[in-house]
Amino acid sequence: MDDTIIDHSLTCRRALARLRRAEPALQGPPLDVLWHDYTHLLESVQADVFAGRVSVQEARIERFRLLTRRYGGPGASPAECAELSHRYRATYQSLRRMVPGARAVLERLRGRTVIGVVTNNVVTEQEEKLDHFDLRRLIDFMVVSAGVGVSKPEPGIFRIALERADARPEEAVMVGDSWRSDIAGARGVGIRPVWFNRFHLPPPDPWPVPQVDSFRSPARLEALLAGESPGSASGA
Repeated sequence: MDDTIIDHSLTCRRALARLRRAEPALQGPPLDVLWHDYTHLLESVQADVFAGRVSVQEARIERFRLLTRRYGGPGASPAECAELSHRYRATYQSLRRMVPGARAVLERLRGRTVIGVVTNNVVTEQEEKLDHFDLRRLIDFMVVSAGVGVSKPEPGIFRIALERADARPEEAVMVGDSWRSDIAGARGVGIRPVWFNRFHLPPPDPWPVPQVDSFRSPARLEALLAGESPGSASGA
């Protein structure tokens, strides 16, 4: 879902840029450093959120407490952190968008194959995204880690997805942005992966994994999904 269908990373960066302009405690580091630190804090607490040990709102407030302390200041008060979290969230929601080309890909494939979303998050968050972007009509099912008790890259979540798709591993293709969660996870259960590498990152492992850096040409991506274009398919 996030950063394959919904453009989370760049929306996050734009929202932080707006918040930073009005908040002195966040103006110390360059925007890219702030974005990197926020993303790292987001990822570090995900397991606790998915397991229900920390609420989504508590995690959001804690991120801003840590951020405002990290850059040399005394840190914001709990009330100030809650306000920062609220402002960031409202800005993020107003700016969010789908990854360019993702809707066209889903519309092209709809009805011709089974389309499933396998995602790490809490159920309410991902369900809301389906509704906001009118995606329910374009997919057949969604498996959310918090809803099934297992997260990517663990094999169990992919096996649940295969069961819902009524497919064998060799019949499935996993398209995802995260090498660890999506690529390694899919390979671990025998699903052929395609890496959505729009930020042109070097592959962490020497596996021959096809990759695309955009979805602006659905026809080229479809050929890759069908196994007709091995290797890199930059610009597909």
